[in-house]
Amino acid sequence: MYVFAAESGTTWPDVVFVLGVLALGVFLIVVVLATLHEFRKTKVLASQEEAMRQLVRRYEQLAENSLDAQQRVAADLSELRSRTNSIEQILRTVE
Repeated sequence: MYVFAAESGTTWPDVVFVLGVLALGVFLIVVVLATLHEFRKTKVLASQEEAMRQLVRRYEQLAENSLDAQQRVAADLSELRSRTNSIEQILRTVE
């Protein structure tokens, strides 16, 4: 049961045309698959870049909060030193 049997009256130009159409179909399928693959890679890359941006924003916020906390601790430590000096001075005057 050949499609292009000699008895069916199919000529060589018809066979070449059918093979050309099949080759074009295969080529189009490959192009569509390649395009879908590239689109998926681009989508994954974009999501990774967004995740990296969020990570950088979180790091910057953490660094800013750490700096604020360090400044508050430094101010508190300075206040404690001045209080300690005042207490030491009062104790010296009492002696």
